[in-house]
Amino acid sequence: MLKKLFSKSKRNPYGWFGDYSSWSAVIEKAGGYDKEIILERTKDALLRVKNGEAVYERDSVTFDKKEYPYALIAFLKMSAVIKKRPIHVLDFGGSLGTTYYQVKDFFTAEHCASWNIVEQAHYVDCGKANFEDDTLKFYKSVAECRAEKAIDLILLSSSVQYLERPHAFLNELALFDFPFIIFDRTAFNNSPNDRLTLQVVPPNIYPASYPAWFFHEAFFLSHFSGQYRVIAEFPSYVEGEEVMYIDEKPVAANKGFYLINLSENA
Repeated sequence: MLKKLFSKSKRNPYGWFGDYSSWSAVIEKAGGYDKEIILERTKDALLRVKNGEAVYERDSVTFDKKEYPYALIAFLKMSAVIKKRPIHVLDFGGSLGTTYYQVKDFFTAEHCASWNIVEQAHYVDCGKANFEDDTLKFYKSVAECRAEKAIDLILLSSSVQYLERPHAFLNELALFDFPFIIFDRTAFNNSPNDRLTLQVVPPNIYPASYPAWFFHEAFFLSHFSGQYRVIAEFPSYVEGEEVMYIDEKPVAANKGFYLINLSENA
C-alpha cells in the first residue's frame, strides 16, 4: 500500500508531447512511420467497409457501429441547398474514403455530384485501383482535381495540422476562392500561439510518430477574413478525444468551422 501511495503514476507513452520550435526539431525526435503498413491497414479496413463486412473505419481501425458526424453532414447538405444542385466536394487528405463512407448514407446523389480525394501518390494509386467509382475519385493535387471538376466545397478533416507549413497552405487555400470550406477535426489550443508537438500513435492502430500542430484559433481563421463568413463552429471529435492532452495536460480540443464565401448569395 505504501508503494502505491508514494509511487508516481506511469506516463502514458502515446498521445501528443512537447512544444517544439521547428518542424525539423520534431523530426529529430520522431520515430517516423512505415507508410506501406499504414496504407495496407487502411486499405484492408476500408475494403471491409466497402464490402459490407464492417460499418465504419477510422485511422485503419474498423467498427461495428457507425459514428455519424451530424454537423458535417448538415453543412454538406446545406451547401447543396444553397447551390440548388448536387455539389462537387474536394476532400483534402481524405485517405481512401474514410469520410465519404461515413456520410454517404445521408449525403446522397441528390446532394453530391462527386467526391474527390486529394492525397499522397501511393494513396491515390491504391484508391484508383480499389475504391474509385462514378462518384468517388482520387487526385494527387488540388490543381489536378480542379482541372477536371468545378469544385464547390473543400473539406479538410484532420489534415491541416499535419502539414509542415500550414499557414502558407491556408493562404493558398483562400486564393482558390472556393464557395464553401469546412474544417473538421482540426486541433486548436488555448494558448496565444500555435503549438508544434510530437504525436505518438498507439501501435495497435499503427506504429508511427510525427509532427502535429495545435493552432491558435484567431490566427488560423484570419486567413479568410474579408473573404468568407464563418457561419458556424462546432465540436468535432471522436470518442476519447473530447478533451485533448499535450504532455498529459488538458490544453486543446478538436473543432470544426463552416465558411461561406461572401460572393455566395446565402
